[in-house]
Amino acid sequence: MSTLTLGIIVIIYMFVIAWLGYLGYRQTKNASDYLLGGRKVNPIIMALSYGATFISASAIVGFGGVAATFGMGIQWLCLLNMFMGVVVAFIFFGRRTRKLGEAHNARTFPQLLGLHYKSRSIQIFIASIIFIGMPLYAAVVMKGGAVFIEQMFHIDLHLALLIFTLIVAAYVITGGIKGVLYTDALQAVIMFACMLFLLFWFYHIMDMGFIEANQKLTDIAPMVPERFKALGHQGWTAMPISGSSQWYTLVTSLILGVGIGCLAQPQLVVRFMMVESTKQLNRGVLIGCVFLIVTVGAIYHVGALSNLFFLKTEGVVASEAVKDMDKIIPLFINKAMPEWFGAVFMLCILSASMSTLSAQFHTMGAAFGADAFPKLGRSKNPNSTLGVRIGVLCSILVSYVICYTLSASIIARGTALFMGICAATFLPTYFCSLYWKGATRQGALASLWVGGLASLFAMLFLHKAEAAPVGLCKALFGQDVLIDVYPWHAIDPILFALPLSAITIVLVSLATQKKAFLAFLMNLKTLISIYSIDRYIENSTFALWFFHNSIRFKVNKVG
Repeated sequence: MSTLTLGIIVIIYMFVIAWLGYLGYRQTKNASDYLLGGRKVNPIIMALSYGATFISASAIVGFGGVAATFGMGIQWLCLLNMFMGVVVAFIFFGRRTRKLGEAHNARTFPQLLGLHYKSRSIQIFIASIIFIGMPLYAAVVMKGGAVFIEQMFHIDLHLALLIFTLIVAAYVITGGIKGVLYTDALQAVIMFACMLFLLFWFYHIMDMGFIEANQKLTDIAPMVPERFKALGHQGWTAMPISGSSQWYTLVTSLILGVGIGCLAQPQLVVRFMMVESTKQLNRGVLIGCVFLIVTVGAIYHVGALSNLFFLKTEGVVASEAVKDMDKIIPLFINKAMPEWFGAVFMLCILSASMSTLSAQFHTMGAAFGADAFPKLGRSKNPNSTLGVRIGVLCSILVSYVICYTLSASIIARGTALFMGICAATFLPTYFCSLYWKGATRQGALASLWVGGLASLFAMLFLHKAEAAPVGLCKALFGQDVLIDVYPWHAIDPILFALPLSAITIVLVSLATQKKAFLAFLMNLKTLISIYSIDRYIENSTFALWFFHNSIRFKVNKVG
């Protein structure tokens, strides 16, 4: 297919997106419409938007490349994303989040937690993390889209990135969340159809079935490159050697970091507050599950199987044909798929990138204009969205600049990094706001600080994947990481930071509830005393007694 034809298809697509953005603009009358769609969003539109926001170009291009390089172990991420990101998120988090948001009339994620804990400091802190940290994730998504456009059009990366960014900026700034939702819904449909076709077409061109393809992929395990064997790679249908560096990267960074991190993504959480009722929210569970399992599962599966195609056409596996794993999927599409599908798949990548980016830009803009500087532009008009629009513009500019500094093969890792930070920083505070009335303002604030700082410390001084390139630890202490003993430098920061953050909110909350804390200490003292006096009574009896008495403060309010 000629570049001209591709250009025409993209232009048509952009015009449709622009029209949907304009439709959102026409329906946006006040700040509530701009931020939450007036809390009357159609549940199907919400679910499609949630799925499209969840799946970015990083999932397709970046994680597809990871699957091609390291195999189907990444499918565990697909299952965890579906279970944690949809089932747990909608059923256990979504329902309570919607009710809490409605009770406090909250319009943003920082505002939700700030109002719940009655702390302006908490709101500002969360907004700052979003506005400072999310541009990195946005830049990663931007690169994922730009890399594919570069491969398909054979045009300058910078030009493609500029045009692409300007289109997203236009409908987010003008149309607000309704513009984002309408475009997301269309983009979700495109992504779903493309992934489904991609999976079936692969088996068609390879002239083999599911079982045969997977068996052949198993049989080529001896062809794993030596540099990956040293890391624990055992083949594309097997998990890495348990305890190897690749195993730690796959399990702790990619699977756990992304799988758990999705629960505390501000751009996803806010969607729970857009529907009118819990009943409508429930309708989104099935849609979300089907969307994720097909969209993500297909690209991970085909990514691993692409080794068979490259072996057949190039005589080498995918990672040998393309050294940069971020470019494996684009090259595979170019070589293996029909010409017309290249154009359609390009729309899929554009859809994945734009849907995620639009949600991120809107979330960052809301953090700036609605949380950090809520009075900006509202002195004369209380429904003004000027501050949010300025925030969106600033976040776009920052993300655009960061995109130029990203290294090769960073897409999947960058996504995991940000989601891990969100989980460590936000998740304990967010969870306690929904399920533990005993959590205090001081506990929540302490947890946010500990989670954020612990994540930063681990990235700069403990986790070699980030610490070595940054070089701060080496400059200060003369070595890449503080603990240069395997496997400590291979463990993702989330496994350090998240437990610390969770422990902090519990201990500080108990300590700031004086009577509850004293009751806890007295029960502990009594338990120790009893054990020292009478050693003949079974441990289980006293364990139950202690548990019962320790949690009495939850039932009987104290302090």
